[in-house]
Amino acid sequence: MCLGIPGQVVEIVDGYAGQLALVDVEGARRRVNIGMLETAPDSGDWVLLHMGFALEVIDRTEARKALSGLEMMGRGGGPVRRRFEVRGVVQGVGFRPFVYATAAELSLSGSVANDAVGVIAEVEGDAEAVEEFGRRLRSEPPPLALVESVTASEQDPQGGTGFTIDRSGGHAAGGARTLVSPDVATCRACLDEMTDPADRRYRHPFITCTHCGPRFTIVTGTPYDRAATTMADFPLCEECRAEYEDPGDRRFHAQPIACRVCGPRLELATKGGPAHLTDEDALRAARVLLADGRILAVKGLGGYHLVCDAGDADAVAELRRRKGRGSKPFAVMARDLDVARRMAAVSEDEEDLLTGVRRPIVLLARRAAQGESEVCDAVAPGSPDLGVMLPYTPLHVLLFGIGDDTPGPDVLVMTSGNRSGEPIVTDDARAVKELAPLVDGWLRHDRRIHVPCDDSVSRFVAGAELPLRRSRGYAPLPLALPFDVPPVLAAGADLKNTCALAQGRYAWVSQHVGDMDDLATVDALSGTVAHLEALTGVEPGLLAADRHPGYRSGDWARARAAGRPVRTVQHHHAHVASVMGEHGVGPAEEVIGVAFDGTGYGTDGAAWGGEMLLAGYASFRRAAHLAYVPLAGGDASVLRPYRMALAHLHAAGVALDEDLPPVRACREGEQAVLQHQFTTGFGCVPTSSMGRLFDAVASLVGVRQEVDYEAEAAVGLEGLARAAGPPPAGLPDRYAFAVRPAAGPSGTEPAVADAAPVIRAVVADLRAHVPPEEIAAHFHACVATLVADLADLCRQRSGLERVALGGGVFQNAVLLEAVQHVLTERRFTVLRPRLLPPNDGGIALGQLLIAASD
Repeated sequence: MCLGIPGQVVEIVDGYAGQLALVDVEGARRRVNIGMLETAPDSGDWVLLHMGFALEVIDRTEARKALSGLEMMGRGGGPVRRRFEVRGVVQGVGFRPFVYATAAELSLSGSVANDAVGVIAEVEGDAEAVEEFGRRLRSEPPPLALVESVTASEQDPQGGTGFTIDRSGGHAAGGARTLVSPDVATCRACLDEMTDPADRRYRHPFITCTHCGPRFTIVTGTPYDRAATTMADFPLCEECRAEYEDPGDRRFHAQPIACRVCGPRLELATKGGPAHLTDEDALRAARVLLADGRILAVKGLGGYHLVCDAGDADAVAELRRRKGRGSKPFAVMARDLDVARRMAAVSEDEEDLLTGVRRPIVLLARRAAQGESEVCDAVAPGSPDLGVMLPYTPLHVLLFGIGDDTPGPDVLVMTSGNRSGEPIVTDDARAVKELAPLVDGWLRHDRRIHVPCDDSVSRFVAGAELPLRRSRGYAPLPLALPFDVPPVLAAGADLKNTCALAQGRYAWVSQHVGDMDDLATVDALSGTVAHLEALTGVEPGLLAADRHPGYRSGDWARARAAGRPVRTVQHHHAHVASVMGEHGVGPAEEVIGVAFDGTGYGTDGAAWGGEMLLAGYASFRRAAHLAYVPLAGGDASVLRPYRMALAHLHAAGVALDEDLPPVRACREGEQAVLQHQFTTGFGCVPTSSMGRLFDAVASLVGVRQEVDYEAEAAVGLEGLARAAGPPPAGLPDRYAFAVRPAAGPSGTEPAVADAAPVIRAVVADLRAHVPPEEIAAHFHACVATLVADLADLCRQRSGLERVALGGGVFQNAVLLEAVQHVLTERRFTVLRPRLLPPNDGGIALGQLLIAASD
């Protein structure tokens, strides 16, 4: 047996051709190369490790002998001193108190401090105790910490018996950086104190501790100490200072802590009302106003919310009118889980999302017998789902009322505090000016918000979380990359914009910024990048942007370049590369990529959106796509699905008869203009968009003829399909695309999937009075079958067996589950988004990986 460190195999890591395993080494899990072994180990096997490679498979007895030998080698006669540099999310999560308590328990002397690389601890004492200290750093960190690495180095013993928390150091050289924690929902211990009349923080709206509260949104710099947060505005009182300095206290070195004596104050201001109310008076009056149908701007962690009673149809309608919201669904906050269960079906997995530390908005299936008193229909008109979240700050809990409070509504609309299309408002002065036309009052506090951060949105699909908007609770956690990249900045897309920075083996995808359709959002992107650069220490020498010549995000990148290269990236290639990177696909590997969305600029100038790619990071080949149909008038057809239905009817050779809903919806004189455009191509762009095909079918079955937001018609079509359930297994698909095989020399021209037979079959079913729900279900099934059929063709041509799914169409839970099921049945490995949204909110990661590989 050769010399090495024993470890036990946990699992073989997906996406690395069986060459990488997750191995447990004394409680710390690490990825290890197993390519040198003659036979791949199974989970539970012991292996001997050296320099990151598994050299030999051993049994449990040999593992114990190897471990014993290493322990003997580490023993000496006197005390030892060791320095530990810990990187990861280790600031603002109680790591230094954990280090202090661990050292005290093991009778070790030394010190701990934050610096720009994370946390640095030096401990001295018995050799076995020092070894145990290092093990606990790796395997038993505080619950909110994410340990990226622990580097140990031997030091000369210095003697001494005390252990201190030293002043934080400055920025380290060489691009080292710390990782800041996201904001975290209020913990159970703090909630118990807040509702205990005997506790000094009883009913305190800003109660927090080491384990919960604001982090990312209050950070002004690193290392993470109170002086580098907006809590620097609130000097600690004597009692809070004692807690802060007591190693045995839950608030030991918790930067956001305060109390009624020294902390932020609550204030309610109303239009033309009495003088400003504060603290308890403000809360009491706010509950009364909400119960009376008023609309309030409530300051939260990452910005203001617009809030009203979700059961008051008049209040909800007025909020829609004031905000210009159209019919786009509002999110709601339920008092507690029991209230959420009355409104919607909640599975165990969905409950975990709702009640976890991140507390996103979770899309839940509405209950048919939902009570009008709790959530009126106007909250999410026509939607099969409700976006539900639970209180995640103490202020939220108090706003609903506790104890003997006169209760407010059980469910509140909670939507971003902004005018439609603009970034969320964080500044109090701006809130008064910009939100005045929207609200009747402001419930605010004087703790500054340094970083805007909207609520995150997720749903649970086919056994895993599917993020739809990654923001509060998730950002700015880093993502591990499958290969080293130079310092690079990706500008993201124009819709659902996020940006991303990367260097080495990590990327930081920003919180949600918004749609780049006004100057305020462009400015917000600039501020987001500046803050992310300051936190990470990344100084990008390369920029990446979407290839679309008209994207504002691309203009922003070029204007900001200052002589640095800007590499443009094809939109759908970026969608696929993002999923590849998330799943650890190697730099020289390829996948079959499925990119289904509304639109993206194609290499031929067309509007792509129904694409099958053979893709690596450095390049891609278009293997198949939906047949082009004319997109007349650009955004006009996006907002009027009947126009896309007419385009597909024209392409399918179906007469535009008045019995078809989109034909009846077409405005007087418009049909003749469209027919001319379809025939001549004048004013049209050819499109292969799957998103627009969903719009067309939704229009045909009568879901929506005009929409207030993109994908509204497709959401309705998904709801119909869900109501019908999947078609019976074993029967042939009622609908089928016509697939023309790849053409050209050696199949260089992509295969084409023509939707015309599907359109004709849908029309036939409509005229046969087949229920719309059944048509919707069969349409979803035929799209899933198409994906599998095209993947089979790609596998025959390339030998590839991994399929990456990306693009906004895969927000559709019915489609994603069906596609995942049929691909798995055909023995493909399915890579689906799990950490980033499938929509344009996740595209920045793909942009930077492609740019770094070019």
